[in-house]
Amino acid sequence: MTLPRVVLASSSPRRRDLLNLIGIEHEIRPADLDETHIAGESPKAHAERLARAKAEAIAASAPEALVIGADTVVVIDGAILGKPRDASDALRMLRMLEGRTHSVLTGVAAVWRGRIVSEIVSVEVTFKPLSASELSSYIATGEPMDKAGAYGIQGYGATIVSRVEGDYFAVMGLSLVALVALMNELGLRYDFPR
Repeated sequence: MTLPRVVLASSSPRRRDLLNLIGIEHEIRPADLDETHIAGESPKAHAERLARAKAEAIAASAPEALVIGADTVVVIDGAILGKPRDASDALRMLRMLEGRTHSVLTGVAAVWRGRIVSEIVSVEVTFKPLSASELSSYIATGEPMDKAGAYGIQGYGATIVSRVEGDYFAVMGLSLVALVALMNELGLRYDFPR
């Protein structure tokens, strides 16, 4: 079966790049949601709830499309690190992460014909120890400012990550393996482009 029209419920250029990487043509329609963490909600539940909510919000106005939602959170010591508010917040986050291992949780959701399926992918990421000058130089690039945990593994942040245990693409924001499995669950088959 050929894929129906595909809509990505995200404005993330990285998620768009990942769909392009595997040849899935799509359009972008970001969901405008309140992403506030609910008190008592686990990081996994938070990421999955937001991925599902994004997909469902867009699916309501695109019922014939396969709608993909995703949400990524960085977790260390049980705390969720979202996108930094400013440079000092980015520095605070990076200091928490440097020289340590943290978890990246990416929720992936797919809606088609009124049915929603979702999955959480967990990855362990380790940063190398970083000096104060390395931290300030990295923040000065601007890269940390729109990313959960204040780093992007697919950019300059690749130089501060010493180990990834799990799905690299989930750290970027969209597990392609999980997405294809969810599509299969909905009765849609991904076929390698030729």
